[in-house]
Amino acid sequence: MNLDDIQAVIESAKSRGTGSLERFVRERIPEATEDEVRETGDVVLEVIESVPVLLARAQQEARDRNLLPVVAPLLDHAANYFMRPVDLMPEMTQGLAGLIDDTYLVFRMLQNLEKGPEKLVAWDLEDPLRLLDRLLERKTARQLDAIALMAMQEVENHLAELWSRMGHPA
Repeated sequence: MNLDDIQAVIESAKSRGTGSLERFVRERIPEATEDEVRETGDVVLEVIESVPVLLARAQQEARDRNLLPVVAPLLDHAANYFMRPVDLMPEMTQGLAGLIDDTYLVFRMLQNLEKGPEKLVAWDLEDPLRLLDRLLERKTARQLDAIALMAMQEVENHLAELWSRMGHPA
């Protein structure tokens, strides 16, 4: 997982300005005043900018707890989606607004990691996820939820296979 590349994607989208993000917010929340649109855009930008920090913190915590072999594939999956130039909402054409789906997926995967018997980092991701979910079309959010769930299942299958191999003589 290369956090510098994720930061570069964010910086590239930011360099094109916040206009696309504000337009997107205006379209998705038509009842919002201009001040509310700007404020929501600012909050969404902060959430997007937090992605590299959150991924780095999750990776470090997993490393410290010797959970990196389990957690790393999920973090890598989220990072790879973030790096994909063409996805459900491409940032190449939508600028910062195109990073909303990427950010939602990262937050959903981190939230899934928090559902284990012992929380990885004990983040409260509900408010950012609720905001991102409100901005996404229902269909897009459900597709991202399915991607997050499939990634969890892939890791579970990988672990089951690993345990199976460890239980049998070579």
